[in-house]
Amino acid sequence: MAERVLETGRLLLREMTGGDFPALCRMLRDPEVMYAYEHAFSEEEARDWLRRQRDRYARDGIGLWAVVEKCSGEMVGQCGLTWQDCGYPAPVLEVGYLLERAAWHRGYATEAARACRDYAFDRLGAGEVFSIIRDSNLPSQRVARRNSMEVRGMFVKHYYGVEMPHLIFSVRREDR
Repeated sequence: MAERVLETGRLLLREMTGGDFPALCRMLRDPEVMYAYEHAFSEEEARDWLRRQRDRYARDGIGLWAVVEKCSGEMVGQCGLTWQDCGYPAPVLEVGYLLERAAWHRGYATEAARACRDYAFDRLGAGEVFSIIRDSNLPSQRVARRNSMEVRGMFVKHYYGVEMPHLIFSVRREDR
């Protein structure tokens, strides 16, 4: 099993491994979970997603990590830090999160996102941390607000031929 990166009261966050692929597919191949992306992923797209995260771990030392329930030992989501472009002059450090449906409405996204935010400030020395969220994704926006983030701007992503407005949330170190 991959080494733990972060721990909260109920969750462990660790690098994803090839053994996490079935759990990852429960999220990425579920149309309800992937509604903000406008499509569920194919198996090949899910494999590419996992490969990109593992590449990020090697290149950046961060990425989306497996969110594992301590009580069950099951991977129920992913949450972590990635560098993202959002129309700013340079890429921004983003807290991203995605949970399987069975883990919704338990506070896991907020718990994991807060731990990642604090990791960015306390371990990486970030001055500001972002979450870039589809304008129609109200549950993720609520998580960002619970993470002390405020809307700082908006931009449009072009994904699979669809224009997708996104809100740019952030929190500064001194405001958390």
